[in-house]
Amino acid sequence: MSVTVLPFVWSAGGELVKARVTQCALSRICGMCSRPLGRPVAFVGTPLEVGRNAFHCPPLHAACVGELRALPYADPTWEVVTTSGFEYVRPNREDADQRPTFQPNSLL
Repeated sequence: MSVTVLPFVWSAGGELVKARVTQCALSRICGMCSRPLGRPVAFVGTPLEVGRNAFHCPPLHAACVGELRALPYADPTWEVVTTSGFEYVRPNREDADQRPTFQPNSLL
């Protein structure tokens, strides 16, 4: 019998939990295991997010990416970007997408 560990920022249904996304950003903790982040930091996102350099999923340890990708609700189109730093950007009132983004600033 295998046990699936629920990632820190995702609900059982696969939705991001907004308060925990913010906690990951402000406390610099991993969105999968909730332990402190070092460097490098990994982000997973769709090709569109990679192209925009703006990710909705919070930062992860590089080692946690595989565990996240193994979950049933993981997006098969996710690509991985590694960085040594990022900015947490909250949306403006006028933005169509009201979700905050993580924007890597030092791609590796």
